Amino acid sequence: MRCLLIGNYGVGNLGDEALREYFLEAFPEIQWTVLSHHPCRANEVPRLPCGVRSIFSPWWRTIGALMRTDAVVFGGGSLFTDSESSFACLLWWWHAFVARLFRKPIFMAFQGVGPLRSSYSIWLTKWVFKRAAFISVRDEASMKRLQDWNLRVQPILTFDPIFSLFASRKRQSTGKRTLAIIPRDNSGEEFFVAVTGKLVAHWDNVRILLMRPDASEQRIARQIQSMVTTPLQIVEIPTVHQLLDQIGVATEVLTQRYHGALAALAMQIPVTIVPQREGDKLSELQTIHSSGIPTELLERVATGAAQLRDALRK
Repeated sequence: MRCLLIGNYGVGNLGDEALREYFLEAFPEIQWTVLSHHPCRANEVPRLPCGVRSIFSPWWRTIGALMRTDAVVFGGGSLFTDSESSFACLLWWWHAFVARLFRKPIFMAFQGVGPLRSSYSIWLTKWVFKRAAFISVRDEASMKRLQDWNLRVQPILTFDPIFSLFASRKRQSTGKRTLAIIPRDNSGEEFFVAVTGKLVAHWDNVRILLMRPDASEQRIARQIQSMVTTPLQIVEIPTVHQLLDQIGVATEVLTQRYHGALAALAMQIPVTIVPQREGDKLSELQTIHSSGIPTELLERVATGAAQLRDALRK
C-alpha cells in the first residue's frame, strides 16, 4: 500500500521529525512518501504551493505522488490550530482539499486539534475532519472540540505516539541534583517566575536545554544564566536521542516545550510544565501529569496504531 504522509516535517522541529520516524518505523508495510518543507530524501516531496515563494518549489512532484497514492495520512502534531497563526489551518486545509480533488481518502492520525480562536480557522478545520475516513486524537481537549461537528466517523482517543519511544528509555542516576530547564524563544514572565521558584532549592548543577537554539532562544538562555549561581551548562538539543540523554540524568525538569514535558512524563521524572496559554497542548499535559497514568497512555498509543492499521487495510 502507498500512502502520502503529511505533517510539519522538514522545519527543524525535533518533535515533528520524531513523529515522521515513528510512522516510517511503526508501519513498515506501507510505502510512504513524506511531505516535507525541505525535501532532501528520496521518499520526500515538497509542500503544495500556498504562498509566493512556494510556487517555485517542484510541487508537481507532489501532484504526481498524490495521483499514485492510495491514501493520505495527516500524521500527528498540532497541525490544525491558530495559536500562533491562522495560516497553519489554511496550509493543511489546502493539502486536504487537493487530496479530495484526487478522490484520495484522508486519515487524521494522532492529531492535536486546537485551540481554534477564529471562525475562519474553525471552518477550515471542520471541513477537513468532516471528510476524514479515520480520526484519532491525542488528548481529551481535542476530542471535546470534535464532539459537536457531526463527523462521518467516530474519533478515537489515543495519545502522542512519541510517548512510546520515550517510555522505552530509563532515567540514569548520577548522584547529583540536576535541574533541567527547557525554555522557548518567547518564554515570558510566567516562565521566569517558575524558574525563580525552582532556583530557591539547592542544585548541584543546572542545565538549560535548547530544543530550537536560534538567536531568540539563546537570549532567553542568557537571561536564565544570569539568575543562576550554581554550575550551569547550556546544551543544544538537535535530536530526540540527545533530548532523552539530557532528560534522563535530570532530578527535575522545568519546561515550556511540549516534547521536553512528554519525555519527562514518559521517564517518570518530576516535571513542572508551564503552558503558553489556556487550553494549549501543554495545558493538556499538565492535566495528564496530575492524573498519573503512564501505563494507560502507552495502551492508548498501541490502540491508536492498531486501529489506524486496520482502517488503512480496509
